[in-house]
Amino acid sequence: MDKNLIQRSISGIIYCLVIILCTTSLGSELINKISPNLVEQHQLFYGLITFFLAVSVWECIKIMKFDNGWEKWAVFPIVAIVFYRFSKRFFHHGFDFNFNTSEILALSLILIATITLFRFPKELYHENGKLIFTVVYTSLPFGFALGLPKFSTEYHTFSLEIFFLFILIWSSDTFAYISGMLFGKHKMVPKISPKKTWEGFAGGVILTLILSFFIEKYFPELRGNWLIVGFLVSVFAPIGDLTESQLKRTFGAKDSGNIIPGHGGILDRLDSFLICVPAVYLYFLLDSKI
Repeated sequence: MDKNLIQRSISGIIYCLVIILCTTSLGSELINKISPNLVEQHQLFYGLITFFLAVSVWECIKIMKFDNGWEKWAVFPIVAIVFYRFSKRFFHHGFDFNFNTSEILALSLILIATITLFRFPKELYHENGKLIFTVVYTSLPFGFALGLPKFSTEYHTFSLEIFFLFILIWSSDTFAYISGMLFGKHKMVPKISPKKTWEGFAGGVILTLILSFFIEKYFPELRGNWLIVGFLVSVFAPIGDLTESQLKRTFGAKDSGNIIPGHGGILDRLDSFLICVPAVYLYFLLDSKI
């Protein structure tokens, strides 16, 4: 058997296990069996998101080829401040949609950053453009991710929204790949991602919606309607993939990193996640007001 395939399989399994352990109660239960009352599930989740954020920022710095100026050294402090602001706010979030300025501004900035990357990529050749894009592209989506699950330190509860979001993203990517391989003829954006087809996209939407139906049926305690969440994921996951592909194409990078052997970097694995999270978060906010 090909050694690269073995390496890719092992690292992929470890990656999935880490996410499962940190986004469900399995992680804290396993650790607390070894050392009682050592951690709570929301601490593992927070640690996972913080780790993803730190690595993603570093990968952005490498992809965008920051000069050794003040912008490069300012990225991590600014990201840390923004992330702390959101992490402090989103613990015990009640999702009362009151048009909070910071949330609307943050969601708008993510949209603006994505449009800039596709329509005005030369703006990101400037060091201040690299700095702003990195802060917006990493700290804001990961900050919003903290607000997706319902959890309470008082009652030691942690719900599964973020876990099923990962499941839907993985299913969307997998179903789109299989559908495209079997039926793909019409390219979506060949200059950015030659392998993506409209047939693959359609297959991803249909099969992700089917999976969403079963999540909605068997897990009614989750926030929102998961048929809607599934539709959002199937639409925005490819956009997230194309966004990171465009970022690498703009700066001539092949992969974002090599932290996951055979799979590339964290940004290569979480490109869909970074765009899906703000979309799903906004939906949860709107749904709480209806």
